[in-house]
Amino acid sequence: MMSSLQIENKNGTQVRFISTSTIQPKNDRQNHDLTTQRIELTPWDLRLLFFNYSQQGLLFHKPKHLHCEQEEEPKSNIISLIDHLKATLSRTLEIFYPLAGRLVLVENHDKTSSFFLHCNGEGAEFVHAAAHGVTVADVVNTPDVPNHVVDSFFLMNGVLSYQGISKPLLAVQVTELLDGIFISCTMNHSIADGSSFMHFLNTWSDISRNGSCDQLSQPYPVFGRQYLDGIVDLPIHIPFFHDQIPHGRLVSPPLQQRVFRFPKQKVAVLKAKANAEMNTNNISALQALMGHLWISITRNRHLKDDVEVACSMAVSMRQRIQPRLPEEHLGNTVLHGVVRTTAGELLKNGLGWAAWQINKTIASQTPEEAIKFLKDWAKSPKIAKVGQFADGTISHTAGSPRFNVYGNDFGWGRPISIRSGLANKFDGKLMAYPGDEQGCIDFEACLSPETMQAMTEDEEFMKTLSINLTRSSL
Repeated sequence: MMSSLQIENKNGTQVRFISTSTIQPKNDRQNHDLTTQRIELTPWDLRLLFFNYSQQGLLFHKPKHLHCEQEEEPKSNIISLIDHLKATLSRTLEIFYPLAGRLVLVENHDKTSSFFLHCNGEGAEFVHAAAHGVTVADVVNTPDVPNHVVDSFFLMNGVLSYQGISKPLLAVQVTELLDGIFISCTMNHSIADGSSFMHFLNTWSDISRNGSCDQLSQPYPVFGRQYLDGIVDLPIHIPFFHDQIPHGRLVSPPLQQRVFRFPKQKVAVLKAKANAEMNTNNISALQALMGHLWISITRNRHLKDDVEVACSMAVSMRQRIQPRLPEEHLGNTVLHGVVRTTAGELLKNGLGWAAWQINKTIASQTPEEAIKFLKDWAKSPKIAKVGQFADGTISHTAGSPRFNVYGNDFGWGRPISIRSGLANKFDGKLMAYPGDEQGCIDFEACLSPETMQAMTEDEEFMKTLSINLTRSSL
């Protein structure tokens, strides 16, 4: 379906939607695999029903064959590229066929509600768009790019995961820039966590690069819920679900984003310092960086000493529960660890102490804690809302520097960078990614304008960075 819809951002940038398509699995597996038409949602999945769809996008230089002087040839080549991406997405959905399905809401006789994932092959949304006047440098190098430019590269802004009962579970937008391509994916958060999201991207890029599934280097996803046998009974009945649905869109205060890059050498120094202060070797590089950011953000928020502050982190339980789940399990398997203290105590105790509290909290996410969470949630379901974190005292880290971001080569080279969309952002949200150089770690930070300004003027913090990549306003 062709579209002439054109959106103009506040800075005059125009994003034109060229075409919209529904992409279905190349071969409709649900016709011959009846045992996998229905996938139950777990407590980890269900508690995210009121979260926005997850949004991640990859920025690429424009393929060389699209840089042509003749007027008609680039148009033909970009259409060929779009057709290739559609075809390979269809092949990927044959493997990740649940993402082509829809959620189903069941009203039970006991006046509760239940959900399951129906693998009906209805398909994913695919949009081809063009952002006239936007360059690669605008996205990654210019500190004053408004974030609504990048937000316009993503679909389904503001959509909550429970709305997957009528909306696609996956939406892809491929946006042409003057000298680049931005491929964004918007995925229902109740269906997949960050690990599953990246597994899907890695698989699609692998198929796109090779042109087929014959030389696929990625393992196939696993959909089973047998690991919950004897722990919780599925489907879970949710009392008063309709009464809990958020009414109206949460309006957050103005926020700014910036990607802070920590080079390998600075990461090593912070890790060594944290371990030396606590006389241990158990603090990881990521834990040291999380402690460093928690301290720096708290210091630059200028909070009173007695104000309670918290550092929370998403901890994958795939390799922690028993028996272990394969990394390719499709779904959510995250527990949230939280360290609480006061602003005064945190700043007084320093890096080693902060990193050690994070280390202990992560270590406390044991198989027993996972089972306790699953059982407790099933007995008393509580659906989380993003707004409950937006109080300006928390630092929350998601993502992982272990994700294979730069392995996502669709056939014309590795990505330049990864960016997230508007979804699930609040003051204190941090996304950890691998940097584009070995051992480098990036943190995409979302903070109030006042805190962000103070961070960039904080010499103690800024000297631990290499390049400050972007600054943008939400």
